Amino acid sequence: MQCTEKTTTMPLLGDKFPQMTVLTTRGEMTLPDAYAGKWFVLFSHPGDFTPVCTTEFVAFQKVYDRFRALNCELIGLSVDQVSCHLKWEEWIKEKTGVEVEFPIIADTGAVAKTLGLIHPGKGTNTVRAVFIVDDKGLVRIIFYYPQELGRNMDEILRSVEGMQLSDKNKVSMPANWPNNELLGKDHVIVGPPKSVDAIKKRVAEAKEKGYACLDWWLCHKELKK
Repeated sequence: MQCTEKTTTMPLLGDKFPQMTVLTTRGEMTLPDAYAGKWFVLFSHPGDFTPVCTTEFVAFQKVYDRFRALNCELIGLSVDQVSCHLKWEEWIKEKTGVEVEFPIIADTGAVAKTLGLIHPGKGTNTVRAVFIVDDKGLVRIIFYYPQELGRNMDEILRSVEGMQLSDKNKVSMPANWPNNELLGKDHVIVGPPKSVDAIKKRVAEAKEKGYACLDWWLCHKELKK
C-alpha cells in the first residue's frame, strides 16, 4: 500500500477517506478514487481461512446485490497476501457454492495502521472494522467488532440506506429505524427549530406538512424507503 498523503491519526467521521493505492484480488486500486460517485463499505477481517470470517464473506456476498442497489460497493481487507486471498476465495466457492465478487485488499500492515485496524488489546490481527464512505469520499460511519463477533449484514445495509435517506431528505433516523417502537414504522425525525420564530412556525405548520409532534423539538413524519 502506498499512501499519497501523510496520515498521523485514523480518519474520523466526516473526514476524507485517506488517499491510498492498494493491491487487491481485482488488481491495483486507488481509494477512494476508484469508487468516485459511489458509496463503499470497506471491512477488515482478522485473517483468511478462519471460521467467523468465512461466514462473513459468504454473508456479504449474498447481499452484495442489495448493496449495489444502493449505489454502494464492497471491499474487504486483511493482512494476508493476494495468493492467500485467492486460494480462500476458491475454497469458499468449492465448499459453499458462493463466489466472492468484490475485491479484497492484501495489506502489508500500512493500511491497517492508517485506518487504526490493529488494537493491541485484541492481538496483532486486524479487528473487524467497517468504514462506510459516501459518494464524495467522506467517512460517514465506523464500526468496530472484536474477533469473536461476526457482523450483521442487515445493520450495515440499514446504515447505508439510512444515511442516504438522511442526506436526501434532511431528516434523522430514530432507534431501530425503519421500525421504531415510539414513532412508528417508516417514521423519521424532522430537525428541531432553531429560533423562537421557527418554533411558532413549526407548531402552526405541523399538520399541513404531515408532522406528528410529541413536542416542538420532537416531530416526525412518515418516509417510506
